[in-house]
Amino acid sequence: MYDLIVIGGGASGLMAAGRAAERGKCVLLLEKNKRLGEKLAISGGGRCNITHAELDQRILLRAYGKAEQFLYSIFSQFGVEDTFSFFESRGLPLVVQARKRAFPSTEKAGDVVAVLKRYVRDGKVEVRTNSPVTQIHAAKDMINGISSGTKTYHATDYIFATGGVSHPETGSTGDGLHWLAKLGHTVLPPTPSIVPVAVKEEWSKKLAGVSLSFMKITFFVDGKKAFSETGKILFTHFGLSGPLILNSAHKVADLLEGGLVTATVDVYPHTDLGALEIRIVAVFDKNKNKALKNCIKEFVPDGTTRGLAELFAESLDITKKVHSVSKEERKQVVHLLKALPLTITGLMGFDRAVVADGGVALDEVDMRTMRSKKVRNLYMTGDLLHVSRPSGGFSLQLCWSSGYVAGEHAGA
Repeated sequence: MYDLIVIGGGASGLMAAGRAAERGKCVLLLEKNKRLGEKLAISGGGRCNITHAELDQRILLRAYGKAEQFLYSIFSQFGVEDTFSFFESRGLPLVVQARKRAFPSTEKAGDVVAVLKRYVRDGKVEVRTNSPVTQIHAAKDMINGISSGTKTYHATDYIFATGGVSHPETGSTGDGLHWLAKLGHTVLPPTPSIVPVAVKEEWSKKLAGVSLSFMKITFFVDGKKAFSETGKILFTHFGLSGPLILNSAHKVADLLEGGLVTATVDVYPHTDLGALEIRIVAVFDKNKNKALKNCIKEFVPDGTTRGLAELFAESLDITKKVHSVSKEERKQVVHLLKALPLTITGLMGFDRAVVADGGVALDEVDMRTMRSKKVRNLYMTGDLLHVSRPSGGFSLQLCWSSGYVAGEHAGA
């Protein structure tokens, strides 16, 4: 018999188990994978964007949209400053980079996992990996035990920290959401909310791997402007990714319900049409006897020559000499650079999702303690909660805060 059983050895589960053990509880941690922290180990491209370094709590919580009002209590108990203190006091300094993204100084997600493993080990948490939970035993409003294979375990309290459905290859396959629904919770269906977008145009796929900073993208529905954003765009073999695209995905999802979604990318957002044309005229004057295709690299962003040459070739003869390019054709080049045309065919699925929303309705959870209002000895954390958030450390901060609070209050 344990004081507490934590199901899930990811970010919030490790934090919850470690904190409960620190309080003197006898804790069992069950993880379906052969290693702890599988999803955490790949977060942030392996660098682990550990939190968003915004110390003004009101500003920070606005990023969580409709969930803001529910999160003040847990973030007051364990917030951004506590995250810094937690990792730095355990020998892993954090550094703040562009857009207030905080990373371990080593920029290795594995070092974050190592700190958390040491945290649960120091608390003498009993850890069982390769132990998928196969059944939850419950009666009325209490969990009486849980089974993993042929073994059944019992505890006073239970924490579900199984994650949502993003990155299913790491074990986040929605098991916890299924259990919670069977236990009587309202589970809102998850949709990928921070995902890349797929595009139709082949020329853009020739730019796969190219990352462009401070690009402006404008989205349209049936030709009518919807919204614009400026930031970093990463071209991929299927479409577009990068922080700007990931954080716009939820809005694009709404647009896709309304009609044909197209977009234009302005690769020179801080240069107006006239100034850009003057720049291109200067390039043309210097390369009068070259074929247009051979001087494209002089006026397009690094790495984009091949793809943009293909785009230009759709409406221009790029084999002609520059001195033969008409004024109208030159203006066409300028307009294309200010509005590269794209057709959005959809969002990528859960397999590419950074964060998937959906989960338990927050009004069914005591957000001061993370305890279920329907099952008296159950607590839940992290991605099991219906909280939408942008990329940039917000998701992991939710895991640290909810995990710590659940571990603090379970068995209190």
